[in-house]
Amino acid sequence: MSRENARTGSSKWLGLVTFIAVCLAIAAIGGAVTAKSVGTWYQTLKRPEIAPPDWLFAPVWIVLYITIAVAGWRVWLARGRAGTRTAMAVYSAQLGLNLAWSFVFFGCHMIGVAFAEILVLLAAISINAVLFWRIDRVAGWLLAPYTAWVAFASVLNLALWHLNRGTGTPW
Repeated sequence: MSRENARTGSSKWLGLVTFIAVCLAIAAIGGAVTAKSVGTWYQTLKRPEIAPPDWLFAPVWIVLYITIAVAGWRVWLARGRAGTRTAMAVYSAQLGLNLAWSFVFFGCHMIGVAFAEILVLLAAISINAVLFWRIDRVAGWLLAPYTAWVAFASVLNLALWHLNRGTGTPW
């Protein structure tokens, strides 16, 4: 069965809406956790020169979550092709790890633990991109900006941890 025949009509578009809704819900939950600390605790941290302005994070993440949703949807459309179950399991895991990072970094203020967690997240996203690429090349490429942004965020997280060690911030 071809991908075009796997999902048809309204279920195809309902699937896209569902993927976008789930990804934006994850963004909203992470954003709520972040919002509690970004104007207070985060402002007290020493930041490296590479740190983007605070206002940039929300629009970047909204675009990334939409591309993540579209990538997942494209693979969902390919249901029945070899590897989709594993790819979607990794997809779900990396979304969970993404959300967990907000809780560890902004919720618990544990910069070092957040760095370890973001490395696991980056590995999961990379694996997810490869698995998606094997099923649908566009879906794999749609995860490339996300991978790049989380790689940058990993460097930023490490720099924040390094600059703020010994300042009373938990590991």
